[in-house]
Amino acid sequence: MIIISDTSPLSNLAIVAYLSLLQQIYNKVIIPQGVAEELRNASDEENLIAGVLSLDWIEVIPAKNLELISILRNNHNLDRGEAEAIASLAIGNALALELNADELLIDERLGRSYSIFQILLYN
Repeated sequence: MIIISDTSPLSNLAIVAYLSLLQQIYNKVIIPQGVAEELRNASDEENLIAGVLSLDWIEVIPAKNLELISILRNNHNLDRGEAEAIASLAIGNALALELNADELLIDERLGRSYSIFQILLYN
């Protein structure tokens, strides 16, 4: 199973030293470039978070659906990582189809409020 993740689930699990659970469950986790940048920009106190990027089962991918990302960021106030993660699952996004991603791992209430039907309307 392949999932696409937003920043918070990865960073929170890294802080409590349970990030390995994701690898056990999913084998591979895909993160958009915006999520990678958010992880990379973690404060010095959070070295565990930046270390997520060095794991071989985490793959960083570039954003493809720039129009949908822009709509999600500008019209719906989502941050870059959330918008890119959601856009990566949208039907019609060649990257999501190519990866055959199964799920989106996201914890923010605003980001979770967008159903696949709402995403399809923007695609």
